[in-house]
Amino acid sequence: MRAAVLERFGAPLTLLDRAAPELGLGEVLVDVVATGVLPYADEVFSGERRYALTLPVVPGLGAVGRVRATGPDATHLAVGDAVLVDPTIRSRDGGPTPDITLQGWSGRGPGGLALQRRWGDGSFAEQLRAPTENAIPLGLLADDELDLWCALVVCLVPYGGLRAGALQPGETVLVSGATGNYGSGAVAVALAMGARTVVCPGRNTAVLDDLVRRFGDRVRPVVLTGEEDVDRAAMQAAAPGPVDLVLDLLPPEAPATVARAAAMTVREYGRVVLMGGVGMLGGDDLALPYPWIMRNSVTVRGQWMYLPDEARRLVELVHAGLLDLSQWAVTGFPLEQVNDAVAHAAADGGRFSLTVVRPSAS
Repeated sequence: MRAAVLERFGAPLTLLDRAAPELGLGEVLVDVVATGVLPYADEVFSGERRYALTLPVVPGLGAVGRVRATGPDATHLAVGDAVLVDPTIRSRDGGPTPDITLQGWSGRGPGGLALQRRWGDGSFAEQLRAPTENAIPLGLLADDELDLWCALVVCLVPYGGLRAGALQPGETVLVSGATGNYGSGAVAVALAMGARTVVCPGRNTAVLDDLVRRFGDRVRPVVLTGEEDVDRAAMQAAAPGPVDLVLDLLPPEAPATVARAAAMTVREYGRVVLMGGVGMLGGDDLALPYPWIMRNSVTVRGQWMYLPDEARRLVELVHAGLLDLSQWAVTGFPLEQVNDAVAHAAADGGRFSLTVVRPSAS
């Protein structure tokens, strides 16, 4: 099969002929129809993000495609079924604290790197091997409908955060980082889950205006000034009532003051979920005040990715008509142009702009 390979950080991806992956017990082989390219993929491949990847590797985070083969322990999947391949792979012997690797993208700790020995290669290839439980059925879909379903790989991250924050219908959510790739997806997902209002702070007024155009007055934009106290007051004033839940999805380059201003808008007994990258590449810590957390009975929790069953739940939100994937505009590239796809995603990706690679169309 053909695959795009990252041989060393800082080098372009190389298109190579590789042996097709061999099917093992508890695994599924998928013919990749489309795979999304995240806007910061170039930062991962350059080494700037310092992601833990065992090189050489076929990168690529998640995919949609068709089942090529299954093992003898699969009883529901059939050859030809359309599936979403969930890239979050968990060790099966870890109990409540499994090791995790993001297939073709990054590992968490030594255990995550150990999982890469079997499931390191990702989706920039004609075929993809994954644990059977990571192949999520999508229903009766034609190949030309599958591109849009790559948006679920982006939506799954904020969905996991909103579920971790126990979002209830009718509540007010503040998405810190709402103008980014994951943040704009969070706005769509929060509304699909029944949020009354989503407060959307950001500096880019054009993107904020676009969020209002897409979703109407359930979105409350706030233009940030960089003054922490001023911004906090503006975010609280934009909400129709107390802020029940804050979801932080700010990127690594964002200052901690922006994340703190957003987090401290939450009401007494409110919840704050941290999923972004603040401080990952250096810089100040979040430094939320102990007395504020304690006296206001605020719950602050981190959330990396999402729980195993949440990919299936998100698929059902789409089928129910609550999450509209047509919000995303798709630009597709064949596998031969994978480096062009990475450059396009960096320049034009994110914020409902989906860059995909189509290995089977090459």
